This record gives sequence, C-alpha cells and structure tokens, in this order.
Amino acid sequence: MVKKMIEIEFPNKEKKKFEENVSALDIARDISEGFARNVLVAKFNDKLIDLTRPITTSGSIFFYKFDDLEGKDTFWHSSAHVLAYAMMKVNKDIQLTIGPSIDNGFYYDIYPNNAFNQEDFVKIEEEFRKIVKEDLPFERKEISKSEALELFKDNKYKIEIIKELPENETITIYKLGEFIDLCRGPHLPSSKYVKSFKVMSTSGAYWRADSSNDQLQRVYGVSYQSNKELNDYLELLEEAKRRDHKILGRQMDLFSFSEYAPGMPFFHNKGMILWNELMNFWNKLHKEDGYEIIKTPIMLSRQLWEYSGHWEHYQKNMYTTKVDDQDYAIKPMNCPGGILVYKTKSHSYKEFPIKSGELGLVHRHELSGVINGLFRVRCFHQDDAHIFMRQDQIKEQILGVLNLIEKTYSIFGLEYNLELSTRPENGSIGSDENWEAATKGLEEALVAFGKGYKLNPGDGAFYGPKIDVHIKDSLGRSWQCGTIQLDMNLPERFDLSYIDENNQKIRPVMIHRVIYGSIERFIGILIEHFAGKFPLWINPVQIKILNIADRHLDYCEKVSKELKDAGLRVEEDYESRTLSNKIRIAQSEKVNYIMIIGDKDLEENTVSVRDRDNKTVTYKIEDFIDKLKNDVLNYM
Repeated sequence: MVKKMIEIEFPNKEKKKFEENVSALDIARDISEGFARNVLVAKFNDKLIDLTRPITTSGSIFFYKFDDLEGKDTFWHSSAHVLAYAMMKVNKDIQLTIGPSIDNGFYYDIYPNNAFNQEDFVKIEEEFRKIVKEDLPFERKEISKSEALELFKDNKYKIEIIKELPENETITIYKLGEFIDLCRGPHLPSSKYVKSFKVMSTSGAYWRADSSNDQLQRVYGVSYQSNKELNDYLELLEEAKRRDHKILGRQMDLFSFSEYAPGMPFFHNKGMILWNELMNFWNKLHKEDGYEIIKTPIMLSRQLWEYSGHWEHYQKNMYTTKVDDQDYAIKPMNCPGGILVYKTKSHSYKEFPIKSGELGLVHRHELSGVINGLFRVRCFHQDDAHIFMRQDQIKEQILGVLNLIEKTYSIFGLEYNLELSTRPENGSIGSDENWEAATKGLEEALVAFGKGYKLNPGDGAFYGPKIDVHIKDSLGRSWQCGTIQLDMNLPERFDLSYIDENNQKIRPVMIHRVIYGSIERFIGILIEHFAGKFPLWINPVQIKILNIADRHLDYCEKVSKELKDAGLRVEEDYESRTLSNKIRIAQSEKVNYIMIIGDKDLEENTVSVRDRDNKTVTYKIEDFIDKLKNDVLNYM
C-alpha cells in the first residue's frame, strides 16, 4: 500500500515531503538531532501543537525553543501539570483548579487553602523529580462534553469550566502517568524535559479572582532545562531582593506609605529632589521638541467620561462622587482634559502638529492584593502628551515620539523593545476603517524606525491601536513603561476639527503617549536598576562631608558652602561617632562622593574625596567643583 505524502514548508520557504502522520518532532529530527533536542513546541499552519501530535495535511511549520515566549510558555505550562501530579501524590485530598504559566514560572491553584506548608515543599520537589525521572509522556486525547463531565465529576471547579463550554465543543485532556487534567495544551513530549525545578512560595487566591468564591491556595514553582539555569535564576532573585525599591526607598529616605492612604505614596524631600531632576530633564527634552505644557482639573463630570467612553469601559477602576447632585469622577487618564483644552479655540492646518504635554495626577482603583510599592499604586503621575495632527503627519509624528523615547531611555542606560498591539476582540469603539488606518500608520512608522517590533494581536486600547515600549533593566527584567496610542475615535466622539487649506472642517488625528509612564513606577524601576546608586545628576545627595575631629568643623563648613553655592547637593555628618561608622552610613545612603576632611586638608586647603569604588583622590576644592559640573553636563 502506497503511503500518502504531505508537503511541509519551513520558515525559509524550503519545502519537503514527509509521510502522512509524521510528528513535528520527527520533522525536527530530520533537520538535525541537535535541533530536535532543543525544540519544545511547534506551530503548524499558525496553530501551536504538541511536538508528538501527528500531522495529516500539508502546511507550514515553525519550531520554538526555551528562549522563545511560546517555548517558555509550553515548558512552564507542562511543568505546572507535573507540579499538580506531584502535589496529588503528597496530598490525595486536594482538588485542582487551574495551573497556567506566568512571566517567571507557573502556579497551580488548589483547594483547600491550607493544604501545604513550607515543610511540604521538599516532599513536593521529591515527587516532582521522580515524575521527571520516569520520563512520562504527555498524552493528548479529545473527548465529548458528556465524557468530560463524567471524568471530572468529583471536581466541582473543572465541572464549572466544562459546563460553560458549548455543547458540541470537542474537549481536550492530557494524561501524565496516572494524572489527567482538563487542558487545551500544547505540552512537552514528556516529563523528562523538565530537568530542574523548585517550589517558590504559596499565597492565597480566590476561585476565578472573585472574593465571593472559595479561597484557594496558590502554589508557585519555577523550572528550567538545567540546574545551572535554575541556580542563575535564584541568584538573580537574591540580587533583586537586595535592590528592592521598597527597602532602598526607606533606607535612602525617598518615600513612604501610610495605612491612611493605601497604595498612595508619600514622597519625602530627597525623593522630591530625584523627582524634580527627572522632571527638569523631561521638560528640557519636550521644550526642545516643541511641546507646550498644560494642566487640567483632577475631577471632571460624568458627562465628559461618557463622551470619552471611560464611563462605560473603565468605570470599575474610577473613583466617583457627587457634587450638587451630579456624578463626577477623579480622572483615571488625562486625555479628555487635554481634548477640552484643544476645543477652547478653532485651529488651522498651519498650526499642526499641536503637541500638548501634561504631568497629570490620575487615580485608579487597584485591588488591595495587587498594590506593590511604587510599581502598582492607586494614584500616580503620568507624563502624558497628546499630539493633534493631519493624517499625512502620522508617520512623521510617531517617528518623532520614538526618537524622543530613544533619547530618554539611553540617558539611563535602559535598553527597550517595541510591541504593536492591535484592536481588541471585544469592547472597542470606532469604525473598522479608522482602526485599519490607525494600525497601518503605526506599522509604517515602526518599519521606518528600524528597530524591529513584536506583534501583540488584540491588546490595543479600547479607542485605538498602540505601540508599547518594554524597557530592560540591569538585571535583564522587562518593564512596560512608554506607550504610543494612535486614536481616530476620540476626535470623532468629541467632534474635534480644524480648518484645512480649502477652508473645510476636517477631523484631526490624535496621539496619546507617555515615556516615563507612571513617574512613581519609573522611579521604582530606576532605584532597582541602579541599586540605589543613582548617577550624579539625579542623586538627591551627591556629596557627604565627614569631619575627622572637631577642629576641622570650620573648614568643613567653608567647603560645604562653596559646594552648595556651586549648585551641588551636599549633606554633612559631624556627629561624635567613629569615622568608620560615618563612612558606613554614607555608603548605605548611596552618595556619589564621601569627603573626609582632616589635618592635611586643613593645612593644604584641599579635600580628600572617596568615590563609590573606594578610591580616594585629593583635589583643590575649585578643581573638584569643576569636575562634578562637567560630569553632570556630560551625562545629560
């Protein structure tokens, strides 16, 4: 009998014939055994599939490794199944709910909420390693809804999920040894792929994130392809703890929080110095780039938020109140206020582009469980700007914002990646034509910018597509900060217009953009990026002056005054402590320079300066001032 052949197309457009029912893993092996050992999942005809799944039709194929998001997701989702199986072996009385992959590993939610404690982690890890050693295959099977209801009849959480599925939908399950789970997949070929694993922590969670539902226990884990990779990750976590902005923020006296204002930071004097230096830099760049700066009210009426669409799409995150029996909301975004400023007068095409920036205070109701230092707060300042322009200016203006982002982030040594997010499947506003034109405008600008970008389908704002900017800090962690949103819908909803060269009323196009994003969050990122050791130009305390003995105090005061008169930020420590103790305190405060004044300095009219590398150099005071001024200018 002649076996049926199918044709497979590879990413380089090369085509090759294989026998029907060939697996993606066999195709990978045909490329090379080494390649096959490193791939984790495949995409066939734009759908992710298990490497072991038979392929019955011709089509295109692409393979993913651990370095790819798709590969990482498959690896960690499969690891979540192994974790669930290991937990079942340790405690047979638990009920499983869901277990997805997350940014750094995976978790599985179980009932009851006190099933495991810290001592159980070792037992779970032992069972996990046994399952890995057994090299158990992930076996996929399709079943009917009625079969699924029977199979999971003792698990009310799985039953709830199944009942919500359409009657005629085919349901997939995966079997790993004696463990069976409801899952779409895809998964790794077998458990042996997960070479290294650790239970990280547990926390409380609610079924489907609803506090009226059962409280569950969330067990977090992380896994890698080797022990070295796991150990490197754990070392990274330890370094991240040492850089924790919440700890350094207190230690450096930058900011604090109060039970009387959950999720709302209090910035201290030193924190405000840092803040103001960042804002001075921001204002300088924006002034050079032709922006005008405005300020709009913090509270606006419900009618405005209905015009903008926020009342319908964002109300659950807004703080609302009544004034004179009318509904008002504290603004969660600055754009409607910026639009009202635009509408205060008529505009000509000759004025465009109009670039309007606002450092606006916004409030968003975040759940208490997700509040996290400066990274997730309930009130914050956005470095918003809105650009109003003609359609023929879209590409040029998007490129202008991208170049401004490049200038800003490069100053801090922050690398970044770009993502294009397109129209959400549900809840968006505006016509298909507007969305298509807006998306095309962003795509053309990204191609012209030449940095490359990732497509993120369906993750746009409800009013328009956007470019998200993900910065990478010194530990390699990614943070979403900047965003550029192209909007043709709010100008329509607010009836914005300008007069064109033919004296006709035309609808402008609008860009929403932030660069720092949330100022508070950006400061938190900088604290951890620099481990508190800020560059000279933004550091709240640049120099700490220490005296060796009381006889040096008059000279210390003279030096301090000269430094302050030169515009440098100085603190003094003349306390009756040992010099070594004073130095330790100054180092913990992350100052750039420690100035230690003694007899020799007094005699020779010099200053002895210790830098962060513990190198001590003696300067004439005027030479040291010139050096620091040059350092600040060269940095910016």
